[in-house]
Amino acid sequence: MALTEAELLAMPESEYMNTQQLAFFRDRLTSMRTELQLKVDETVEHMREQETVADPADRATVEEEHALELRTRDRERKLLKKIDSTLLRIADGSYGFCEETGEPIGLPRLLARPTATMSVEAQGRRERMQKMFAD
Repeated sequence: MALTEAELLAMPESEYMNTQQLAFFRDRLTSMRTELQLKVDETVEHMREQETVADPADRATVEEEHALELRTRDRERKLLKKIDSTLLRIADGSYGFCEETGEPIGLPRLLARPTATMSVEAQGRRERMQKMFAD
């Protein structure tokens, strides 16, 4: 029987990333992946079906929609890659732990962002460093 979010959060810290929790996130990520793949397939099909438009104003609108769909598809493709690498981390036992510090990422963060690879603190440090060096 699958865990609910409440049951997951109610588990003691000593059981962090036990087999039930890993199964919960594997199932969640697998369903996210399936849903996303359907959207990608729909986008590809929709782009194939677009007909050419004679009116320049209409053509500009169609081209803008096409560009937006391509950006969306690119984001979806990147998320699919993240989901796949996250599923590999579940398989190798490193899921749920910060890739920078090795500390637990935490169930609330993983529920909000199942593909997270860093704790909130480590992610904040990385973003501050990126901002400092980007300026």
